[in-house]
Amino acid sequence: MFNRTSLQAAAALASISLVSGCGVFSDSESAGDQRIVIGTTSSPTTLDPAAAWDNSWELFRNVFQTLVSFPTGSTTPQSDAADCKFTDTSSRVFECKLLDGLKFSNGHNLDAEAVRYSIERIRTINHKGGPNGMLGSLDKIETVGDRTIVFRLNKPDATFPFVLATPAMSLVDPAEYPADKLRTDGKLVGSGPYVLDAYEERKTAELTKNQSYKGFAARKNGGVTIKYYDRSDDMVAALRKDEIDATYRGLTAEEVVGLQDDKPENKGLQLVESTGADIRYLVFNTQDPTVAKLAVRKAIAQIVDRDELVNKVYQGTAEPLYSMVPKGIGAHTTKFFDRFGTPSNKKAKKILRDAGITEPVELTFWYTTDRYGSSTGAEFAELKRQLDSSGLFTVTLNGKPWKEFQAGYQKGEYPVFGRGWFPDFPDPDNFVAPFIGEENVLGTPYVSPKITGELLPKSRRESDRGTVTDEFVEAQEIMVQDVRLLPLWQGKLYIAAGEDIGGGERALDPQTVMQLWELHRRASW
Repeated sequence: MFNRTSLQAAAALASISLVSGCGVFSDSESAGDQRIVIGTTSSPTTLDPAAAWDNSWELFRNVFQTLVSFPTGSTTPQSDAADCKFTDTSSRVFECKLLDGLKFSNGHNLDAEAVRYSIERIRTINHKGGPNGMLGSLDKIETVGDRTIVFRLNKPDATFPFVLATPAMSLVDPAEYPADKLRTDGKLVGSGPYVLDAYEERKTAELTKNQSYKGFAARKNGGVTIKYYDRSDDMVAALRKDEIDATYRGLTAEEVVGLQDDKPENKGLQLVESTGADIRYLVFNTQDPTVAKLAVRKAIAQIVDRDELVNKVYQGTAEPLYSMVPKGIGAHTTKFFDRFGTPSNKKAKKILRDAGITEPVELTFWYTTDRYGSSTGAEFAELKRQLDSSGLFTVTLNGKPWKEFQAGYQKGEYPVFGRGWFPDFPDPDNFVAPFIGEENVLGTPYVSPKITGELLPKSRRESDRGTVTDEFVEAQEIMVQDVRLLPLWQGKLYIAAGEDIGGGERALDPQTVMQLWELHRRASW
């Protein structure tokens, strides 16, 4: 039979409901001894945390530790390698005390100096597109003895614990990682739940239990093999042939819908659905003379029909998004709908004509062919159709594999390009701050003094994150006026697995990073 499990995320993506058409499994043997094989189309771009602000986090979360983390069901940082807290009332001094007896998988001690080294090398290397941008509020790091680390911030920042909880802040062994350059030997050493025994880029990663691990993760399997696929249909075929036990990231809408059907090829499969906070959006690079014209950006915003895009391409596996802060996160709004209303070619034409633009605008849209699943090509084909059919635009499409695509947008080569955002942490700050400023994650400067100079600093003084709604609502209004980013849709995440695999409903943390230790094989059905 086909089984559908639904993981419903409420305001903070944490509440879990399980709907199942069959009974509960009982194990006749230890689930902790069983190995799990998982497939994904999201392969790491690097094995060094100092360079990663992307899907490499999937692997890092399971091999490295961070000082604090998001255990299943938590939306605020909890203890991982350390117990941490602000020791002042202005959110500028954050102190952590390491758990006793921590070691890296190679037997070396994980002490306060290793923590300081791990964070400082991120700042020293300052890899383009890497996580150093997350540490803008960090002034200096002090160590007290072997177990205490004090982070002194240059300004109030109540989001700093959330930053430390991201896999970007993975703790590394100073003996294994150079202080001023990236590690490039294809290996990694951490103190997390698993050890990376073998790795072949874009093919496989072999994980076994880290016998010296001390942390919150209760490992429910004996190890994990990750298989990386270039094509999602190959991944689904492998699942149906029992070559893998589960899939994560990369399923197309057609594949999700197909897996929901009660047909013979789905016998023995289940689908876990998570209402996540991952979003897709367009980026406008104003260094391009055409895109620099506000009227051009507004006209595009006036034409794009999100409902049609979602219905045609994603078939109910996504929903329209009208702000950069998605549903389920505090301060979510519908500002783009409030400003532009329903799609209208007539209104778009007036916007352009009022700006003196009378000829069809020629633009090239760029997208990645292998990062967000194979539906991305169909998505951009639909965007092109909508804009071309208005008679106001002539759009050319170009797609590149992620590594080439990333290098191109970081150099400012693309006038308009598509990006996705999987949250670093569940807070509205993380859907605004990374995209604003001279240096941001998009490689296209977006200066907004009001947001960076007033609204973000004000919000970061508040440790009660539920009280910062007004600041982020105002920030989103500014972003609508500027139309530098155009939100398109908010996705859902799916884990497809055999019926004998348990734990899928608990495997996604608030960053939608897979917690592989939750997956286990059930002995009977």
